[in-house]
Amino acid sequence: MNSKTLRKLEYNKIISLLADHASSESGKQLCRSLLPQTELSAIEQMQEETAAAFTRIIKKGRPSFGGCVPVEASLKRLELGASLGSGELLSIGRLLDCAGQIKSYGRHETVDEFPDCLDSYFQRLEPVTRVASEIRRCILEEDVIADDASANLQKIRRSIQSFDGKIHSALNSMVNGSMRNYLQDAIVTMRGDRYCLPVKAEYRSQVKGMIHDQSSTGSTLFIEPMTVVKLNNDLMELHAKEQEEIQVILSTLSSMAAEHCEELRVDYEVLTTLDFIFARGSLAVDQNASRPVLNQEGRIHIREGRHPLLDRTKVVPTTICLGDDYDLLIVTGPNTGGKTVSLKTTGLFTLMGQAGLHIPALDRSELAVFTEVYADIGDEQSIEQSLSTFSSHMTNIVSFLKQVDEHSLVLFDELGAGTDPTEGAALAIAILTSLHRRGIRTMATTHYSELKVFALTTEGVENASCEFDVETLRPTYHLLIGIPGKSNAFAISKKLGLSDEIIEEAKTHLSDQEESFEELLSDLEHSRRTIEREQAEIRAYKEELETLRRRTKEKQEKLDAQKERIIRDANEKAERILQSAKDYADETMRNFRKFGKENISASEMEKEREKLRQRMAKTSSKVTLEKAQPKKAYKPSDFKLGTSVRVLSMNLTGTVHTLPDSRGNVEVQMGILRSKVPITDLDIIEETASYTSKQTRRTSSGKMKMGKSLTVSPEINLIGRTSDEAVALLDKYLDDAYLAHLSPVRVVHGKGTGALRNAVHQYLKRQKHVKSYRLGAFGEGDAGVTIVEFK
Repeated sequence: MNSKTLRKLEYNKIISLLADHASSESGKQLCRSLLPQTELSAIEQMQEETAAAFTRIIKKGRPSFGGCVPVEASLKRLELGASLGSGELLSIGRLLDCAGQIKSYGRHETVDEFPDCLDSYFQRLEPVTRVASEIRRCILEEDVIADDASANLQKIRRSIQSFDGKIHSALNSMVNGSMRNYLQDAIVTMRGDRYCLPVKAEYRSQVKGMIHDQSSTGSTLFIEPMTVVKLNNDLMELHAKEQEEIQVILSTLSSMAAEHCEELRVDYEVLTTLDFIFARGSLAVDQNASRPVLNQEGRIHIREGRHPLLDRTKVVPTTICLGDDYDLLIVTGPNTGGKTVSLKTTGLFTLMGQAGLHIPALDRSELAVFTEVYADIGDEQSIEQSLSTFSSHMTNIVSFLKQVDEHSLVLFDELGAGTDPTEGAALAIAILTSLHRRGIRTMATTHYSELKVFALTTEGVENASCEFDVETLRPTYHLLIGIPGKSNAFAISKKLGLSDEIIEEAKTHLSDQEESFEELLSDLEHSRRTIEREQAEIRAYKEELETLRRRTKEKQEKLDAQKERIIRDANEKAERILQSAKDYADETMRNFRKFGKENISASEMEKEREKLRQRMAKTSSKVTLEKAQPKKAYKPSDFKLGTSVRVLSMNLTGTVHTLPDSRGNVEVQMGILRSKVPITDLDIIEETASYTSKQTRRTSSGKMKMGKSLTVSPEINLIGRTSDEAVALLDKYLDDAYLAHLSPVRVVHGKGTGALRNAVHQYLKRQKHVKSYRLGAFGEGDAGVTIVEFK
């Protein structure tokens, strides 16, 4: 890719963001050197690696590669047999520790977890635990060796501590004894690694020893007393032995590391590569990006893409298509409407996708693989464009028109601007026609009406426009493909206060053809908005119908399951009764035969007959199913919304959900089950004023009836009701729920157009016994449900 295109599309800023996500300096260098690829296989591999890193970051978090420090110079010294210093060995230890942590991070949590393309990288890592552990044990910090790094070092340091104690004891006795008056300060000091006393110059002859230094004024001499000279000499000798032993330890550690130079080199390379891959995955997570689908047919379909350098909380997603039904897209519209952003988004997404980066767009967005991307984008949008500006743009265009082919993507911003409009438009049409004939994927922005007509009348060329709200004088930044954009100059000027006389005068200077074209654009825009509004309403109705259909299906399935269970239980019970009757009949026949053989008396036979009659009566009572009858004959007017009833055929209690229809059927809500039943199968439950300990609870105002808590459902469904019906049902339901001490409760009103939800909320605002209400969260019904809490 040419550097000019990379700079104009701000690819370098994306690379800078990518480098910020790398942990190691070597990983950052790989990020900074990343360029778009042109081989599909290489791009697919990089995209797969980015996707694998993205998934691992989501599941396990972002791994750190801070321990991946360069060790190549140290490895070369080891291969020559040199001994490394403590700092270099610490760097090798950090590298091995990092390799161990990343290898552990790369292990799958479960045996059936699906492997990915990064497994091979993790498997190549060799932490060389023995070397890393030994370096950590012996070297605490740079130039700080542990006492137990070796037995000899530990012994030497104990001797040093012993001699230190002896020297300090001897000198402290002098400081606090006879020499106290000879000293400038009652302290022990050091000069040249030897312990001394600060003696006043006039008492030099009173203190026998070696002079090592004097103060700048000459009033103080630093003397090593003769009594500690030998002790200091022995201490210096021990320090020398300590340094020799440290060199032995470092040499041993260097020899251990030298045996694994190749593993260390591989660890560094693999960790650097993984840091680069996880930086791409981390950038994708940060941008909420997705993997694009790549093709070599020149097809681009960006689904709600967001320019990655704009504030993602404010940027408006845009959908861009190119290369399928048309290979040339002409984008028109007012200034600051988003034309250039759409152009740059297309080019930048192409570069990012070919660099193995995910793009901030919806899943299944498509990008084509191009061998080259050419862009002529003028960021300096000035109303005073000189000939030199036009010449500069044209020079750039000429330079790449000689090189483009069918595998190139060409982007023009304000093609033909900066010169006479008539000539500029003609030149722009000629350039675009040349590219279109060669089948080169091209996207261009313009203000020229001639290009709009060119797009409307040429096959394989499509118009697009950036939507603009004339009422607010603000662009919406939505890209509308298939509709040419209006300049809106007259409408904007009128909104800004320009008089109607001047505007009407301006319109007289437009030709009839130009005026008709602008009117056509206005009609198209009006029709588009009407269609979009109607489509939104249709989608809302479809969603509501789908919800109702799903709920009806669920209820029917529950009813079918309950019916099957009741029939199954009845059959099993009937079989048991029949088997019992059969067994008893057999027993009776045996008894009659026995009576005939043994000449049993008539009284005994009568007793057996009586037993048989009693048992048959008992069996008959089990078999006979008496159909439950309501307490009295009810009229349709007896049933009100919310009336507590018992469904006799199901032996379930519930509340009336709808008024009786023309056939005498009502819908009854029985817990989560709602069914339509005839009023002849219903018995109205009279709520008694029973105040037992289980049905009441004492409050500050006395006792409250709790019987309703047995029948009031924790939710009410208002879908399909008018606002007035819904409010009436809700009023009754909230009173029952409040008396039953149910809190919180769910009010199901659906999403739809929002009218029913608004009516419910307006009603809840006026209820004093409602403490709070809110829309349902994810998993509670979302915006189709309101959760109500009572005081």
